[in-house]
Amino acid sequence: MPFTFHTHSGQFCKHASGDLEGVVKKAVSQGMLVLGLSEHVPRSRMQDLYPEEAGMTPADLSTVFAEYVAEARRLRAKYAGQIEILIGAETEHITAESLQEVKQLRRQFSLDYVVGSLHHIDGMPLDFSKPLYDKIVEHFGGDRCMVFRRYFDLQLELLREVQPEVIGHFDLVRIFHPYGEEAVDDPLAASEEIRQLAIRNIEYAIGYGATFEINSRAWKKGLRDAYPQRDLLSEIVARGGKVTISDDSHGEQDLCMHYDRLLAYLREMGIERLHYLTKAHSADGAVETR
Repeated sequence: MPFTFHTHSGQFCKHASGDLEGVVKKAVSQGMLVLGLSEHVPRSRMQDLYPEEAGMTPADLSTVFAEYVAEARRLRAKYAGQIEILIGAETEHITAESLQEVKQLRRQFSLDYVVGSLHHIDGMPLDFSKPLYDKIVEHFGGDRCMVFRRYFDLQLELLREVQPEVIGHFDLVRIFHPYGEEAVDDPLAASEEIRQLAIRNIEYAIGYGATFEINSRAWKKGLRDAYPQRDLLSEIVARGGKVTISDDSHGEQDLCMHYDRLLAYLREMGIERLHYLTKAHSADGAVETR
């Protein structure tokens, strides 16, 4: 029985499709053990809204997030007995204030868990498009190593301040740097210093008990492996890090996307145990990792 802890719906995310109940119904039909819902936290500055959010304001995004939590709670009650639903959110770290906003949302809505993801570097979108990514590289004088260094430093700030239960697409910074035989300009492969920064973050996350998602959406983006790529996944496994699987779905059509390929990848990497979040065995209703 599969699970995922990284999902979105078009009802509450403009670059996804379909409604949240459609995601839940699909998960039930797939025989999922646990479904984690993780819509994006709202962004608080007008300049951070995406083109598809034209006409909206940060206040609108906050309203949408509150509506998401209310709908998720309704669906959890409606489908109780058919599937366990956890209600979470995916982080942003755009400014120093972003992390405090995530912590406030966690308290305000009593979220079950948080997916710790980094989508920006110094306020600039990392994974929205190649042209916007290229602007980040230009900002750092064309030095991709500096881009990667800044990414992992910002990621460590996120890990320390929020301590997310699930680490989202750990090496998303590689989205336009395929790993493997063609990776002629992959800073992680070329620089031992940067590899050590990634390992530093891995060890910190393992230290507080985080679970790393193996994110199958990377294949939709054309990468060789799921996030994290195999060199970093090997470092996580070698240190006894906990791993789970996620599809980073953006609508019901993406649920369990590439999970057949993911199974083969897990076998290739020698991973025999997956972890998952659950409240089913908790006397006080707290989320635990099993």
